[in-house]
Amino acid sequence: MYINDKLDELLKEEPSERYNITYKHHIIFWGIYFLLNTLRWGSIHDDFELSLKTNLIGFPIHIALSYFNIYFLMPKFIYTRKYVTYTIIVLLSLYVMLLVKYSLTYYLVSTNVMPESSEEVTSLTLNYAIITMFGELYVVAFATAIKVTVDWLREHSKLHDLEKRQLTTELKFLRSQISPHFFFNTLNNIYSLTLEKSNKAPEVILKLSELMRYLLYATRKRKQDLKSEIDCIQNYIDLERIRFNDSLQIDIGISGELENKVIAPMLLIPLIENCFKHGASKNIGHMHIGIDINVDDDFLYFKVANTIPQNGSGSEVATRSGGIGLSNVKKRLELGYAPEDYELDIFEKENMFHVDLKLKV
Repeated sequence: MYINDKLDELLKEEPSERYNITYKHHIIFWGIYFLLNTLRWGSIHDDFELSLKTNLIGFPIHIALSYFNIYFLMPKFIYTRKYVTYTIIVLLSLYVMLLVKYSLTYYLVSTNVMPESSEEVTSLTLNYAIITMFGELYVVAFATAIKVTVDWLREHSKLHDLEKRQLTTELKFLRSQISPHFFFNTLNNIYSLTLEKSNKAPEVILKLSELMRYLLYATRKRKQDLKSEIDCIQNYIDLERIRFNDSLQIDIGISGELENKVIAPMLLIPLIENCFKHGASKNIGHMHIGIDINVDDDFLYFKVANTIPQNGSGSEVATRSGGIGLSNVKKRLELGYAPEDYELDIFEKENMFHVDLKLKV
């Protein structure tokens, strides 16, 4: 079916599990970042010991400021649109970080707090402050971007999962729809046959049983064998024949290779039911229903036509073309198949109401 099967596997997991950041992820991220940064600065200054010492001081500050921004400042000020307050607090945090980093570096590592500079820096200069604060801001922005991306993926996944579940529910509902009048009429026919002690009664009960079994179990699947779907249609038609006896002419043609072809279950039944509901049941006199089923390569060509009621007006035909049965089929085709995988044509010709469906199987 057009809905990606891979989504079914993903739906077995909760969105929070698929995009959940655990302690392990935090440790791996900062560990790799620390290692790469230490090697990079050690290579630049040709002093890995100094690089290690400065990063051991700098990284706890990176981590504290990043988490302070991600888990406190953003939820409290960004999500509530208090941007000015957020900006002020971020700048103050960067300044406090600057003082802490300067003091720790000066007293624990080297009085030259900026070894990457061409000149020795032993005091808190403006140039040192700007470069250090921008460097810290870069780390915080990088960590924040990762968190925001993961949050967006989680929310997007939740929304997609909700839409998928709603879609699945709607498809199941549409697949299960078949007129209850059909079952009532069939039961009434069986009742009449039993009163007449007709030999047809057991056969009718068996066909109804097979049809109901198909309705109960086939609709649970996303795809059903085309041959099983056609068998269901034939059982349905045989049951309807009993209602109309000789007043109804039904011509059925089936051709092509049906094996190894699949279709959305209960997709064709509403089209057949529509013929009986809006054609045969409302007609007076000779009634005709034509059904042609042909499989050519990967496509099913399904054509069904019924006599337009003799008292049918244009408005009634328009109503039929948008009736529950056809609306059901249209909706299921839209939900279950790609646009290029089907063509549905509904029209009138020579006092016959036609529905032609081309479908990839």
